[in-house]
Amino acid sequence: MARKYFGTDGIRGRVGAGQMTAPTVLKLGWAVGKVLASHGNNLVVIGKDTRISGYMFEAALEAGLSAAGVNVRILGPMPTPGIAYLTRTLRASAGIVISASHNPFYDNGLKFFSGEGTKLPDALEAEIEEIFESEMDTVDSAMLGKAERVNDAQGRYIEACKATIPIGTKFTGLKVVLDCANGATYHIAPNVFAELGAEVISIGDKPNGLNINENCGSTHPGNLAAAVLQNSADIGIAFDGDGDRVMMVDSKGRIIDGDEILYIIAKSRLDMGLPIKGIAGTLMSNIGLELAIRDLGLDFERTDVGDRYVLECLKSNDWCLGGENSGHIICLDRTTTGDGIVSALQVMAYLAESGKTLIEALDGMIKMPQILINVPLPVKTNPIGEPRVQAAVSDVEAQLNGRGRVLLRPSGTEPLIRVMVEGENEKEVASFAQQIADAVSESVAHAN
Repeated sequence: MARKYFGTDGIRGRVGAGQMTAPTVLKLGWAVGKVLASHGNNLVVIGKDTRISGYMFEAALEAGLSAAGVNVRILGPMPTPGIAYLTRTLRASAGIVISASHNPFYDNGLKFFSGEGTKLPDALEAEIEEIFESEMDTVDSAMLGKAERVNDAQGRYIEACKATIPIGTKFTGLKVVLDCANGATYHIAPNVFAELGAEVISIGDKPNGLNINENCGSTHPGNLAAAVLQNSADIGIAFDGDGDRVMMVDSKGRIIDGDEILYIIAKSRLDMGLPIKGIAGTLMSNIGLELAIRDLGLDFERTDVGDRYVLECLKSNDWCLGGENSGHIICLDRTTTGDGIVSALQVMAYLAESGKTLIEALDGMIKMPQILINVPLPVKTNPIGEPRVQAAVSDVEAQLNGRGRVLLRPSGTEPLIRVMVEGENEKEVASFAQQIADAVSESVAHAN
């Protein structure tokens, strides 16, 4: 059964429209509960980020699950990877995250984790969708699910994060700026790094339900760079709204993206003598990462864009490290899903142990200029195959002459076409990317 509601990363959309309405989420919670109950499971944990609509959807999910006879543990505001961790340690059958990740506050979404703290299998998602299409009912009153709040969720996850680096590691003497994106890490990340000895300066740590990801966090790292320079800090770390992505900034204000973070973590594992065979990237990974990873003597494999595909690649190859240039890094030797705090800790621990700066840790990797342009789509359409667009792509590829890459793909979370061009000359690459983006825009306008 083809997935009708689930996208590449759960369900996401504008609050009050499409699938992101209270009645729809209520019924979805019921459908999830019905499927889990049919498999003999009766406990689900629910967590959320800081957007205002989280209150509404939390209540709707709780009601739907209860109607299906499933018990609920409420975690409150928690990073997505923290919810995955607590799903596993609380022995729940599933975890639900109410979040639209890096999107603005007026969007929201639902992510689902299995009892192992990993993404739900496609077969289970299909089963949920099938039940969702049926008429909603309610179990007998005596069988209704109960809800309970987990009061120590924050402390449990903080300790889990700290446990991913060697017990003796300390960040004493390091001044760190943290940008929490006014999101789910605001009350977690500062405690983690402070407890490890760092001097912490926090920004984006005052969520009001409306300011999540607003000109802050990993999608706007320029603010972090400015704060690092202003405070003469050693390093800056920015998370996205739900805490599964991370970007970093060195003491000079240079932005370090997910490709570079993944390279540093790979080097750290090799220096520790751990048996690393290969690294998984995506179609968006910079070719400089691929070359640098191969220079380390490791294999490199690209997947479709999306952390679920990176995870599938890691499992099929029995590898432990992979990620996206957006900062979604998966360290399967430390946790079960992408985790911004855990990924940042791996880099920080390597710097503390080696005495290197971020730039020194990147020795051996040279990024090629890569330009990404997002072209908005007014309606749900895919103009990539249109003759005008294909002609522009062919023209650019001919001019690159094998010295770069072109990639067009529809976003899995937003109504956008992402145009990426990579090559040796930045000005040339930017011109090529704009040429293709213009062709996409013209094709969309012509179709309307």
